[in-house]
Amino acid sequence: HVQLVESGGGSVQAGGSLRLSCAASGSTLNMRCLGWFRQPPGKERMGVALIDSADNTGYGDSVKGRFTISKDNANNMLYLQMNSLRPEDSAMYYCAARRSFGCYFAPAHYDFWGQGTQVTVS
Repeated sequence: HVQLVESGGGSVQAGGSLRLSCAASGSTLNMRCLGWFRQPPGKERMGVALIDSADNTGYGDSVKGRFTISKDNANNMLYLQMNSLRPEDSAMYYCAARRSFGCYFAPAHYDFWGQGTQVTVS
């Protein structure tokens, strides 16, 4: 079992930056893909950025060039650096982990989730 705890959300003006963190505990070595997802109010949760066990990364079209996902295996940390933030980036952000091989943007493929951290861009 894996426990995930996000932090780093907050309110920021458009054009600003935030860095989200996700602390993982438990059987993290078996996780094949880690990802950041977001869910605006009244909308579905969607994938934002993914990173696999070989450090290959993938990004949603709306965040390419602005967001960077990274991880620190030694400390079981996942990060999302968000730059040039826009009001449409406002959402609850979640980190998630998947046990099986393959990285997917669809939330249904992920086994473990954090509780989320709110990002508001005005």
